[in-house]
Amino acid sequence: MGKKFTRRDFIKATAVAGVAAYTLRDLSSFNTMASPGFSGEPVVISTWEHGMAANEAAMKVLSSGGSSLDAVEKGVNVSESDPEVMSVGYGGRPDENGTVTLDASIMGPDGNAGAVAFLQNIKNPISVARKVMEETDHVMLVGEGALRFAKAHGFKEEDLLTDKARETWLRWKQGMSDDDDWLPPREDHDTIGMVAIDAEGNLSGACTTSGLAYKIHGRVGDSPLIGAGMYVDNEVGAAAATGKGEEVIKVCGSFLVVENMRHGMSPQEACEEAVERIIKRHKGKPDFQDAFIALNKKGEYGAAAIQQGFQYALYFKGENTLNNGNFLMEE
Repeated sequence: MGKKFTRRDFIKATAVAGVAAYTLRDLSSFNTMASPGFSGEPVVISTWEHGMAANEAAMKVLSSGGSSLDAVEKGVNVSESDPEVMSVGYGGRPDENGTVTLDASIMGPDGNAGAVAFLQNIKNPISVARKVMEETDHVMLVGEGALRFAKAHGFKEEDLLTDKARETWLRWKQGMSDDDDWLPPREDHDTIGMVAIDAEGNLSGACTTSGLAYKIHGRVGDSPLIGAGMYVDNEVGAAAATGKGEEVIKVCGSFLVVENMRHGMSPQEACEEAVERIIKRHKGKPDFQDAFIALNKKGEYGAAAIQQGFQYALYFKGENTLNNGNFLMEE
């Protein structure tokens, strides 16, 4: 492995190029956010404020001796089913046509994985993804095929577009002009990603979203892509991403975080390096948000984002807390 690209290297490179609109923050004063080693006590970490309720459901599974795989599925089901969470599942903001389309992926400690993309009319896509993982030798089903599969396995179709989401879509349509930026505001990227370790030391992960608000019909982001939106290696660790999915895809973000941990980085360092990779691709001028969460085999955890504003929920040592993620860039 070559020399690690450090923040100092990054600052020098962007200064010479004369293009940096931001400066990287000095994070030396932050804690590493790591426990000394896995003690057999389960840990759950998930993205954004709605991860708090998801964590509660996941830890209920884990505290009763359940598996990390069951925990992450039941955990993110909470966000998928909550109409007030307008970036995931039922009540998610629709695409340009007013259609709610959902993406999800799940991965267990045995390295098996399942995913669905561009799925319509099914409230809990993560549970369909798990069926793909367990009932087929495929990894991903999309669109009409994913819907047929879901219905064949007992999932019921329902209208996922709530009145609140429809109203926001109509306001967007009414305000469109030739000068509109196609992409929505940063707050429309609030995918839930969750990774967990159970009492047996086994890791699992899940990621589920309704995607970018008002996206082009047919767009699929990073969330259902194994290695981009989420990745698990039970020998090393697990990671999940949130934010602008296109940029996460281009660096294989969650796989990158896990590989960083494989090469000796702590979860915190691994997340920060993945964020730096995205910043570097944009020559120090990112105008979007991306963030990663990670958990290693010891139960150590980390989280990092490009910019201020990212929050993650952590259930650790019997306490569920909402935390501000470390961010690497300042305007």
